[in-house]
Amino acid sequence: MQRLAFAFSCTLATALSAHAVEYTQVQADKSSIQFTYKQMGVAVDGRFKRFSSQIAFDPAKPATARAAFDVELASVDTGAAEGDEEVAGKAWFNTRAFPTARFVSGSVKALGGNRYEVAGQLSIKGRTQDVVVPATFTAQGNSGVFDGSFTIRRADFAIGEGSWAKFDVVANDVQIRFRISAAGK
Repeated sequence: MQRLAFAFSCTLATALSAHAVEYTQVQADKSSIQFTYKQMGVAVDGRFKRFSSQIAFDPAKPATARAAFDVELASVDTGAAEGDEEVAGKAWFNTRAFPTARFVSGSVKALGGNRYEVAGQLSIKGRTQDVVVPATFTAQGNSGVFDGSFTIRRADFAIGEGSWAKFDVVANDVQIRFRISAAGK
């Protein structure tokens, strides 16, 4: 009986200490920001190779969480060098005038089952939109992984101007997917 009580106490202590971890150190080598859009009806995938972030997340207190991400738009990887140059240009991201996209969280709402809703503001090309981002969180030892996706409309941010402003070749909807790995302290 004492062994059972001891095992239960150790399990409870481990569970409580796991909840006391605050995840603050983003592990860039284990994280990614990707996107998918349709061009002439065919799904096309890409990613951003460089971004910086600041997060603070305690699963026991999700309402106090905060996050900010700065994505270097010139680090876009469409899978082809000429595509990368085109997308970095004035009609698309205009990276000379607007080198970064920025997301800043405003609130985090726990939905249960390790699911969360992160509300915040996304700024691209000098335009800011309110977005709600569904995400999951999975603790993995002293690290945690945030996975999620959301859709933006490129017209809301003037991504694809001039002859590219129409949606007959490149669709308006762009799905953003992310996986952010963070170490706890």
